[in-house]
Amino acid sequence: MTAQTHLRNRYAREAVTTASPAKLVTMLYDRLLKDLHDAEAGLGARDIQGTHNALTHAQEIVREFHSTLDTSVWAEGENLKRIYEWSLEMLLAANMEKNLQRVVDVREVLEPLSDAWHQVADQGHNGER
Repeated sequence: MTAQTHLRNRYAREAVTTASPAKLVTMLYDRLLKDLHDAEAGLGARDIQGTHNALTHAQEIVREFHSTLDTSVWAEGENLKRIYEWSLEMLLAANMEKNLQRVVDVREVLEPLSDAWHQVADQGHNGER
């Protein structure tokens, strides 16, 4: 491992361990959207392994969102849970079928959620409530 790689990994670990819960969610959404973009590019380039890796990682993030969502503290949590379930089903099918449209559909649904979480995290960072 090079010194630069070691420093980059250390910075990433420290960024995660010191981030607020809302910031952690935005970081996960950012990575999820990157995975979806990578899967779209991989499908366009017929990169089966790259597409599989991106979709598998995206599925892991959606599973994490689904499993950690506490629907008892937020009435709309059930709707969000259903969005995560649908997203996971679509990503699994997209990976099996190598179907670009399914990836695009998921991305188009999740991008507004990512934007909303970024707004929440920014408000918390600025001291607004």
